[in-house]
Amino acid sequence: MLNANEPEATVVEVVSADKAYVNPGDILITIETTKAAADLESEISGYFQLTAHENQTLRVGDVYGYITDNADDSLPQEKPQVDEKLLDNADLRITTPARNLALKNHINLQTLPKNQLITESFIRGLIQKNLRREIPVGRKILVYGAGGHAKALMEMIKAGGNFELAGIVDDSSALKGRQVFGVPILGSGDLLESLLEQGIENAANGVGGIIDQVIRAKIFERLIEGGFYLPSIIHPSAVVEKSAKIGLGTQIFANSYVGSEAILDDMCMVNTGAVISHDCVVGRYTHIAPGAMLAGAVIVKNNVLIGMGVTTAIGITIGEGARVGNGSTILKDVPAGKIISAGEVWR
Repeated sequence: MLNANEPEATVVEVVSADKAYVNPGDILITIETTKAAADLESEISGYFQLTAHENQTLRVGDVYGYITDNADDSLPQEKPQVDEKLLDNADLRITTPARNLALKNHINLQTLPKNQLITESFIRGLIQKNLRREIPVGRKILVYGAGGHAKALMEMIKAGGNFELAGIVDDSSALKGRQVFGVPILGSGDLLESLLEQGIENAANGVGGIIDQVIRAKIFERLIEGGFYLPSIIHPSAVVEKSAKIGLGTQIFANSYVGSEAILDDMCMVNTGAVISHDCVVGRYTHIAPGAMLAGAVIVKNNVLIGMGVTTAIGITIGEGARVGNGSTILKDVPAGKIISAGEVWR
């Protein structure tokens, strides 16, 4: 919104409440320059933590708020770094982290929109859209993570027979040099670039993220930014109807069922024995835990955790970022960010 001709703006209205859960497109604040007023919208989902106030004057690079994964997350103390050219170049306004990330991933800066400040999250979105690149010819696959979920994933990869386990990376330095099922732990995620250069182009996320789904999402982002292809991994005993659509990086474990014309977005997980009935839609990064049963035409938004043994009514919607506790029964729509206790009947 701000450029060389309009380096300042005034906050005329705070639209979204502090620590409120917001979705992409939600208006956060309204600013006014000498020429026009404009609404600033959220680019991602999360909790909006406000750092500005009404009638405050903002300059290029000032922060008016953060979108965080949790309402009480601590905020950065340092002011975000802004490219020096931002102050004297009205054509492209991009933060330094965003510029560095774009160049690393061979994104042509001239193709970026000129009517907004380009942030790191915007560039990450572009990178994720590039998930569907040409499928690698090689069968070697790298697993990120060496814990319990990684073991189950590796067993599934072996059972499927479509890939050859080439190695494991894990950020725990104590694990380097060990093996899981005879597959070596090569080192930390810092090796990703060199492993890609060695011809390992496929990767799978072996971090379950049951306690903190943000960690799992960050691993996916790291693999995507590293240039790896994320194939879907499906256990031979799982039943996936031919009309179902399965996104890249999605994992479907043993004895689970995905029904007719169900849609599973990129990088979600259907765990052991879970049932996704006909016409369901499951969002990105969402985890359907073992034994959960979604009735027909249920919509589950992004970043949702559906606990073990959960059952739902037909046709309901579970909002983005919700967590549904083990054994609960869901009979009506669940708001975004809602936490349903284990065993609760939500009606």
